[in-house]
Order: sequence, then structure tokens, then C-alpha cells
Amino acid sequence: MNLEIFERLESEVRGYIRSFPVVFAKAQGATLTDEEGRQYIDFFAGAGTLNYGHNNPALKRRLLEYIEADGVVHGLDMATVAKKEFLETFERLILRPRGFDYKIQFPGPTGTNAVEAALKLARQLKGRPNVISFTNGFHGVSGGSLAATGNAKFRGAAGMPLANATFMPYDGYLGEGMDTTAYLERVLADRSSGVEAPAAAIVETVQGEGGVNVASFRWLRALEQLCRRHDMLLIVDDIQVGCGRAGTFFSFENAGIAPDIVTLSKSISGFGLPMSLVLMKPQYDIWAPGAHNGTFRGNNLAFVTARSALQQYWATREFEDTIRRKANIMGSCLEHIVRGYPQGRFAARGRGMIQALTAENPELAGRIAARAFEAGLVVETSGSQDQVVKLLPPLTIDEPLLRRGLEILERSAADVLGVSRTEPEKIRFINFRGVR
Repeated sequence: MNLEIFERLESEVRGYIRSFPVVFAKAQGATLTDEEGRQYIDFFAGAGTLNYGHNNPALKRRLLEYIEADGVVHGLDMATVAKKEFLETFERLILRPRGFDYKIQFPGPTGTNAVEAALKLARQLKGRPNVISFTNGFHGVSGGSLAATGNAKFRGAAGMPLANATFMPYDGYLGEGMDTTAYLERVLADRSSGVEAPAAAIVETVQGEGGVNVASFRWLRALEQLCRRHDMLLIVDDIQVGCGRAGTFFSFENAGIAPDIVTLSKSISGFGLPMSLVLMKPQYDIWAPGAHNGTFRGNNLAFVTARSALQQYWATREFEDTIRRKANIMGSCLEHIVRGYPQGRFAARGRGMIQALTAENPELAGRIAARAFEAGLVVETSGSQDQVVKLLPPLTIDEPLLRRGLEILERSAADVLGVSRTEPEKIRFINFRGVR
């Protein structure tokens, strides 16, 4: 595989190409094909951007029709038919059935744009610069969002002091049975704690880049109540685990909370096109016209595919049932690896179709992911020490292909550990002939 042009011309900042050192040529559904014709099962899905798979036929058809009809492509924040139809569909299929009343802002094309806008809005509303973020949280790599991001690798590249964010322990950070919201409550109640009164708390219900750390619903409810007591806004960053990834459209639905502000990106466009949203309770929409803008906040092609994805998958609750069934398959396989390979000292965790195998020895996770790629599975690692193999298959993946990818993962773990494969007791893996 010739990567010379990338090595010669592309910046050293490139990352995923180092984990997946091939030249990809085609993609369809949950498979990628390299320029030599080899197929790979995709358990990466564009870091959660492709919940509905690569080149989803229904979404692609609507997009091509729109382009062929000379629909508006670039519209800044002007009114267009594509934006109008997306807004109408989002309200009808997502907001109203869930009882949510949010205004919608189109801040810019990426997740960090949405986080920047959310933090700026919260600070305007409360007149206070400080925000509470959480250990191992990831919210983006531009200035404000990076200040709220815990990952040392990204923070170390900032080139400037990162301020106006105070980190608190996430659920489970201090060990099982420790309620970290009680610690936060104590700090905020003590005006001599050294922590400035915050405008907001920003949180991921499942920390993706942080290692698939899952907050309990009880902890999320306690955090919401704490925010109310201390006059703080609750911002939920649903950029990676929203749009169905955690099992429901919004990851926080089953927790019974109502965030003041929600950020969405990644899979909101449905097709991998740049798009992000900030949802805010109507009373918090205090923006002056043009006070936050961006050249590419009106990606009409993304509006078209986003609307199509909502119509295709969220008109009923049936899609959630399929996510739940596939999540159970994933969880069963990971638990089998945990039990069947005790020498690996693995643990499994996750929610919905973001699940993970975490290794006590961080090096082990990287070796398993590399071996899996050699065997035809694209899967990444995450966590503070890259100790977690993170599974993000498209939500639309066929069950036989899902099982085949899980089989590759298990065989890779066995190979790396140098042991014979332990036959699963309850899972019947189905062969997928397209992967060599």
C-alpha cells in the first residue's frame, strides 16, 4: 500500500491514517474497501459520524435529487427550503414526541463550533466566565471547548493557557459507590473553596474519547438538580452519543432530565456532511442578530440528508428496538471475552451501540485493535492511556456483519494473548465472506 504522498505532503498531525495505514477507495453501509479491493468491517463509523452507514442509499438518493434540481448549496443563515423542511421535520419527529421545547441554532459545521456557541451563550446568560467540566471529558479542540476538555494530548497542543473551566470528578472517577456530585455540591456551597461560581456544567452522558465512561441516570439527575440549586445551566454534549448512538435519539432521554442546552453534530446530518446544532430552551435565546456567526453554518446539503435520516429512521420507535437488539449482541460478545479470557484482565462497558472492551494493560488494547485491522476490522482505541477498544459500528449494520466483526475482535484478543479461542456459549457467529 503506497502512502508516500501522504507521508511527504500531509502534516504530521494526521492521526487515524497511522492506525489504518491503507488507502480507502469506496464505502457502503458498514464496510470500507481499499484501493486494492480488500474489504473491512467498519466499527469506527467516522468516530460516530456515520450512524446510518456509508453512502446510505435512501439519503444519497434525496441528496442527488436536490443537487440535480439546483437546490441552494451554500446559504449562510438565509432562509431556504432545505432548512425550512429540516426544521419542520426535526420539530415534528424529534422535539414534540419527546416533549422538548428548544430553539435551534446553526452555529457552524463542526462539533467544536456548537460547544463554543453553547459556552458563550451560557456565560452571557449568567454573567460568569467559569464552567464546570468533568475528568476525561472531550468537547473539542478550539480554544473554549479545549479548555473544557480533559485529554492531556489535546490540552498540551494548545500553545496558550486554558482558562475559565474547573474540572470535577465524573461519575465513577473516585471509585464505585462514590457520589461525585456530593463533592461538587460541597465545593460550590463553600465560597472559600477557590472555585468561582460557574455559569454552567457541560457533560457527556457517555464519554466517548474519554474511554466509554458511562454516567448513571441517577448521577445525571443529581447533576441536574445541583445545577438548579446553584443557578447553573446544564449543557449536555450529545455530539458523539446522540442521534441514537446510546439507544434513544438523545442520550439523556431515559435519565428523565431536561438540559438547558444540548449540542449535536457528527451524525445529525445523517450522511457524514458537516453540520451542528445548539438546542436551547426558548428563554435562553438572548443572542443579538449576528452575534455568533460562521461562513458555513448553512450547509443545505446537510439539511437535506438530515431531514431524510429523520424521516427514514425516527418516524416511529422501531429503530430504537433494532439498536437495543444489536446492543445486546455487542454486550454479550464483550462479556464473553471478559469471562473467556481472564488472562487479559478485561472489563466491558457501554450503553446502546457505543461499547468498549477495556484492558488493565493499556498496550493490550492497541495490539488488539491493530490485529483486528489486519484481520479486516476497523476499530479504534480511546481513554486516558488508550486502554479501551471502542466499538462504534453503524446503527444500521446488518446483524450477520455485526456478529462477524465481533468474531474478528474476539479472535484478535485471543491471538494477542497467545491462547486458543474460547468458544462462546450463547453467541452464534455468522461468516461474512466479503472480508478476507
